[in-house]
Amino acid sequence: MLTVHHLNNSRSQRVLWLLEELGLPYQVVRYQRGPDMRAPAELQKVHPLGKSPVIEDQGRLLAETGAIVEYLIETYGQGRLIPPAASEARRAYTYWLHYAEGSAMPLLLLKLVFMRLPTGVPFLLRPIIGAVAAKAQARLTDPQLATHMRCWANALQAGNGWFAGGEFSAADVMMSFPLEAAAARMGLRPEHQPIADFLGRIHARAAYKRALEQGGPYELLR
Repeated sequence: MLTVHHLNNSRSQRVLWLLEELGLPYQVVRYQRGPDMRAPAELQKVHPLGKSPVIEDQGRLLAETGAIVEYLIETYGQGRLIPPAASEARRAYTYWLHYAEGSAMPLLLLKLVFMRLPTGVPFLLRPIIGAVAAKAQARLTDPQLATHMRCWANALQAGNGWFAGGEFSAADVMMSFPLEAAAARMGLRPEHQPIADFLGRIHARAAYKRALEQGGPYELLR
């Protein structure tokens, strides 16, 4: 049976969700973050980088969410959750599938680092480090994230509420984590209503809810 090595509050929640959407049997091996919010050392016994998600299937060990999503769709999708080949929708699907980790998440991770930076220094230094971190966010991460969020909202509005071809696909599964992270770290304004609507739709899906039951409590790090 397919095994998912799942870290709480992490991107691996998307893998559980996709498996539920596809109706595939699987088992979950859970790992908990430590007080420092890092993955436990046990994950290094599974994969050299000690990261999640990692899946085991038919003797294969696969890491990286995008690669796992592509593998699951290719191996078990039977044409589901992916637009037809050579279509404009398929090109959009491929773009958003890779954009999620390639362009969106590094910026969101940098935002998280700046947000958490003041808490990791001695008390007397916190005002200084906090001011530096706030300025870095105001000048670097936040303007770029605002641009990305406008792009998401426009794409969703043009795509009938989804990212590829006007229908729900695995690209929406991949994009869910960046949008959830941005909502948590940046907040949503009226101009972001298409993002809020997207999040409402995916959170209402039965497969999404079942994945939460399988993965345990899920709260994005702030």
